[in-house]
Amino acid sequence: MSSIASSHDSGSRALVARTRVARKIGTLIFQPRGAESGEVFLNQRRVFILPTRAGLMLAVMLVALLLGSINYSLALGFALTFLVVGVAWVAMFHTFRNLAHLYLRPARVEPVFAGELAEYRIVVRNAAAFDRFAIRIRRRADAGDTTSQLQISCDPPAHGEIGVTVPIRTMRRGLQSMPRVTLATRFPLGLWQAWSDWQPDLVALVYPRPAPPATPLPLAIGTGRAGEGHGARGSEDFAGIRHYAAGDPARHIAWKAMAKNPEGKTLTKLFDGSTSGELWLVFSEAMAESRDVEAALSRMTRWVLDCEEQEIRYGLRMPGVDVAPDRGAAHRAVCLGALARYAI
Repeated sequence: MSSIASSHDSGSRALVARTRVARKIGTLIFQPRGAESGEVFLNQRRVFILPTRAGLMLAVMLVALLLGSINYSLALGFALTFLVVGVAWVAMFHTFRNLAHLYLRPARVEPVFAGELAEYRIVVRNAAAFDRFAIRIRRRADAGDTTSQLQISCDPPAHGEIGVTVPIRTMRRGLQSMPRVTLATRFPLGLWQAWSDWQPDLVALVYPRPAPPATPLPLAIGTGRAGEGHGARGSEDFAGIRHYAAGDPARHIAWKAMAKNPEGKTLTKLFDGSTSGELWLVFSEAMAESRDVEAALSRMTRWVLDCEEQEIRYGLRMPGVDVAPDRGAAHRAVCLGALARYAI
């Protein structure tokens, strides 16, 4: 048993050694680069070409045809062999030309919530006087990513450009860089494949995954002073609507809003006895309820979305972050961005 185990360990070490050597050779030949900002030009040194499986099978058939022609002195066999070789050689030139001398640049990516698809936008520009066809942009599949496309095809026109969206599943909040992509083509005959790797300098901002919609807002509307998460809730001015929380008076239930709500959840009217009507979303309150940082961030994300939906002015109070009360798309983006970047 010990001899079997030792032989297994030696085989594993040999496999690891071969893998390292292969990676070093690949790094030496293909020269992988880091993230590249700005426009990238695919010159001849960045484009590689090799025969496909169909091309290798054709090569084997041509060798057999050449040997048969030599053995039987077939003039037509020689003519057919050299004709097909010439066609394959010309196809190699056109395959290489179809990919070389393209210009690539990263465009944009909109912020998304964790678990959604981040749509990375890149631009392929063709400055040549001829059209390009069947340029495939593919990436590696990530663990758990089964819904987004792994390969996208585009046809950059002559003296034009085309935008391509690469959807990638987000798994956690924070900043997610676009992974390395491979541009490849087998045009026109599929006998050769030319390819080039590119790492765009494109980073997506991923917001925390929102807590379920039933998560209630903080019970109090504060006076708007920085650092306060509690305040007395009066009954003078209407301040908005939120989901029902235990202890809310029955007279504050928003029956009309519930009738228009397709989810059928119980909603409560918010009243503000002060003049400011500002709600502070405090990280310590969210932590007191969940005892977990990510769960607290998810809860605060839900609070931000509910405040915007109910048109409540709100501020954000976190360690090292103090966002003054306001509302609107720009304020929402600032608050969600602060939650996404917390402790990273």
